[in-house]
Amino acid sequence: MVEITGLVDLTAWPDGTRLIVRRERPHPGAQLTLFDTIEGMRHTAFITDTPGADIAGLELRHRQRARAENVIRDTKACGLANLPFDCVVNNDLLAWARRITCTGPLAKATPKTVRHRLLGIAGRLTPTGHRLHLDTRWPWTTHLTDAINRLQAAFQPPTVTSTGRRPQAL
Repeated sequence: MVEITGLVDLTAWPDGTRLIVRRERPHPGAQLTLFDTIEGMRHTAFITDTPGADIAGLELRHRQRARAENVIRDTKACGLANLPFDCVVNNDLLAWARRITCTGPLAKATPKTVRHRLLGIAGRLTPTGHRLHLDTRWPWTTHLTDAINRLQAAFQPPTVTSTGRRPQAL
C-alpha cells in the first residue's frame, strides 16, 4: 500500500483528501484492467480524508466497510427494498438459509446466484408419495439436495441416550 496523494491533482476535492493504492495478486477469475495486465497484479484505490500515518489501518477499515456494503446490497436483493414486513429478519430469509445450508462457493454467493442455481431447478411433486423429484440434469441439483439435508439436520431434535442424557460433544 502506498499513498499517492502528491502525484494526483486533487484540487477538486476538499482539503485533507488522500489517495491510497493497494496492489495485490488477483483472485482466480478476476478481470484485470489493461493497466493491471502489465505486471499481473490488481490495483485498488480509495480516497479518504482521515489523517494519520497508519495506511494499513485505513485500508483495513475501507475493506471492512466494503464488506458491510455487500451485505446491505445482498439484503436489499433479498427483499429489504420491498418492506411489507416490520423487521429485517422477515426480509432476509434467503440470506439466512444460504448461510446455514450452503457450502463452498454458494456459501458466499449473491442472492441472484442462489436464485438462479438453486431456486431455478425444475421439479415436480408426486401426489401419492408427497415427494419432490428434481431435474437430475441440472448441475446444481446435488447442491440443493445437500442444502435441504443440512437444513433438516439442523432442526432435528437432539438425540438422547439410554441413560436419558444427551451425548457429550467431542
